[in-house]
Amino acid sequence: MDTSAFVEFKRKLTENCSRVIIGKDDVIEQVVICLIAGGHILLEDVPGTGKTMLLRAFAKSIGSSFKRIQFTPDLMPSDLTGINFYNQKAGEFEFRPGPLFANLILADELNRATPRSQSALLEVMEEKQISVDGVSYRMEEPYMVMATQNPLESYGVFPLPEAQLDRFFMRLRLGYMNREQEISVMRRTDSRVLVDELPQVVTAEELAALRGSYLQVRVSDDVARYMMDIVARARVNELLINGVSTRGSLALYRASQIYAALNGRDYVIPEDVKREAAAVLPHRISLVSNIHLDNDRFIANLLEEIEVPLEKL
Repeated sequence: MDTSAFVEFKRKLTENCSRVIIGKDDVIEQVVICLIAGGHILLEDVPGTGKTMLLRAFAKSIGSSFKRIQFTPDLMPSDLTGINFYNQKAGEFEFRPGPLFANLILADELNRATPRSQSALLEVMEEKQISVDGVSYRMEEPYMVMATQNPLESYGVFPLPEAQLDRFFMRLRLGYMNREQEISVMRRTDSRVLVDELPQVVTAEELAALRGSYLQVRVSDDVARYMMDIVARARVNELLINGVSTRGSLALYRASQIYAALNGRDYVIPEDVKREAAAVLPHRISLVSNIHLDNDRFIANLLEEIEVPLEKL
């Protein structure tokens, strides 16, 4: 398998998006993985770290449409999906698409909306289609939802249920830039101007070709068993209320394959699995409430404890 197309795809997207998002090449790479896998992203971070700019930069780089939706408690499902309205001139009902009809969707502060509005995302995230009044509309590819939530606030929010969290391929954090990077951002042109000037660097055809070939990346029996060891330990543990689903194990497998291809290999190594497990698994588990341990640390501890398979000479 020739992985040069994957390497070039990542290079072009990373270089282009890095003109706007400084010092976050690792996060950009993870978004590229989600894009190729056809998955969705949960971005947990404090306000003002560049979440909107990141997705807008991706939309410009791949030549796709972009919509940002601010979720609030009074948001209705029809505000997202669209409505059928009566056109008096035509004398018939017409469908007016909502903001979910775009290629890349930023669902900002998703946990501020009511569960009823949150659930409007479930069908489109899982099935890539929206149903209104008994009629289903297919979404155009690529289609990716990036939902954000502020992890520091708990007042006036509706926590996402486990079933909805499990539909996100990855959970990522941008975090703050370092001192020198932030100084360079303060001195440069406004980020909105930079995003508007970004060129398209990849095509839908290139993306479709990668989506059709990453499954050829080889996963040895030892590495597959290593993945399953991690998933099994993240299911049966006295500290867990809810463990990793089969959707989670499939996500880990595919993310590892794509990460290997993006780094020029047609086979997966255990280091690929460990890296992707940190992004793919933590949001899929629920821990008992009487321990001083978060999901990320729990998964990190598992990865340190589980024996890594070695190459047989």
